[in-house]
Parts: sequence; structure tokens; C-alpha cells
Amino acid sequence: MAALTRLPSDTRFRRRLARRRALDKLFHFIFLASSLIGIVTLAALLFDVFRKGLGWLDWDFLTSFPSRFPHRAGIKAALAGSVWVVGLTALIAFPVGVAAAIYLEEFAPRNRWTQIINTNISNLAGVPSVVYGILGLAIFVRGLGLGRSVLSGALTLALLVLPIIIIASQEAIRAVPDSIRRASYALGATQWQTVRHAVLPSALPGILTGTILAISRALGETAPLLIVGALTFVAFTPLGPMDVFTVLPIQIFNWTSRPQEEFRAIAAAAIIVLLAMLLTMNALAVYLRNKYQGKTEN
Repeated sequence: MAALTRLPSDTRFRRRLARRRALDKLFHFIFLASSLIGIVTLAALLFDVFRKGLGWLDWDFLTSFPSRFPHRAGIKAALAGSVWVVGLTALIAFPVGVAAAIYLEEFAPRNRWTQIINTNISNLAGVPSVVYGILGLAIFVRGLGLGRSVLSGALTLALLVLPIIIIASQEAIRAVPDSIRRASYALGATQWQTVRHAVLPSALPGILTGTILAISRALGETAPLLIVGALTFVAFTPLGPMDVFTVLPIQIFNWTSRPQEEFRAIAAAAIIVLLAMLLTMNALAVYLRNKYQGKTEN
């Protein structure tokens, strides 16, 4: 009798188990298909870009200024402007972001005010980039009188990536074990000495990785710089932070908006250069992370 009474429940359990396995396979197929669609689409776009742009990619293209004639056009001004803007952005955003993260994690009191600041930083990380462009136009271009210069663009992009750098640095500092701090205090070190000589070396791989990825995002931004006043045609390279400028994404946008097919081909060549810069920065992030992780473990 006991076996007969357990039979219906066993049957229901097997049915539910079979249904769960079927749903598991269904969702596995859906997620796999979604991933494959994204990968195939990206591969098709990259194939089209390389097919159109590789033939135009040579040394003259890298060392020539923009022109109305496709065969004479190059990215020298845009490439130099991108290097200037990204370099200044890193010099401004990195020390400010890391210092803010150190204060919030190591020195700030745990109260409601600190929670409000952390919440606002997280919210700022998701604000559309065009809003930062409007802010940069109001504060740096017009308020401080910096004009449509490299410095205005760099300050605007620094505001854009600053929340990302702060969050990444906070996570890296938070991941450092408390035992390292306690050991440093036990040896008589002050709080700042502990942060400088014990916490920061352990958190440096995560800080550098987050910073480089944030700067990589700044390298591909277009909308904030258009609002700040980056030009679409520049026939010279900027020599200082107060010069006018253009960057690769804006130059690509300018060429793709033209009706001639040749300009779309040289835009594809510029996209290849931009991709190479982004991949180089990402590879640098991986290298630095592995290098400093190895030093920390040793």
C-alpha cells in the first residue's frame, strides 16, 4: 500500500523534473541564439569595415590632413586631437577619481551623507554622455571662458569618466583583505601609511584596469565633444591645450555623412585605426593587471 500511495507523487515529481529540463534546454537555446546573433552581427560589421577600409589604410592616410578630395584625405589632425584629448582626460580624471575613492573607502565616516554621495556617483555613471556635453558647454566653454579648446573637451570627458573611475577604484580598494590593514596597523603604521604602502599596491591592478577601460570609452565619444565645439574639419594639429581640435569619432561621423562612396571607405579606414587604439588600450589594461597581480602575489 505504501508503494501505491507514493506512485502519484513520484509521477508528478518526474513530470515537473521533465518540464524543468525542457525549460532549461529552451532557455539555453534562446540565450545561445541571442549570443550568436550578436557575434554574427559584429563579425559582419567588422568584415564590411575591413573590406572597405584596408585598401585606403597606408602611411599617407595617417600623415595627411582632411581634404575635400578622398584620395588626399587623412586623419593626422583627428589622430593628434584624440591623443591630446585622451591624454589630458587621463591626467585629470585618474588622480581625482582615485583620490575620491580612497577618501570614500578609507577616510570618510559611514553615515547617511556618504551613502548619498555613493548613490549619486552610481547614478552619474549612467547619465547619457550628451548631458555631460551640455554641462561642459555651460561651465568650461562659456562659464570659465576656455572656449572650444582641447582643454574644454578633456575636462568634459573627465567628468564623463570620473564616476566610472571612482566606482572601479572603490571596488578594487574594497577587495583588499582587512588582514592587510590590521597587519600594517600592528606594525605601527598610520592610516595614510597603511593606505599608501599596503592598500594601494594591492588595489592597483583593479584601479588601472578600470581607469584604462574608462579612458577607452572617452576615446570613442562623439556627442559631448560635438556640443563642446570640436570641429569637423581641421587642417592642422593642436600644439597646446587651448587650440581648437577634432577627434577620430567626429572625423568618422563627418565622412560617413557625405554622399560620396569614397568618403565612406576612408571612414572605414579611420574606424580600423580607432579600433586598433581601443584594442591597444584594452591589451594594456590586461597587461598591467597581470603584471601587478603577479607582484602582489609574490
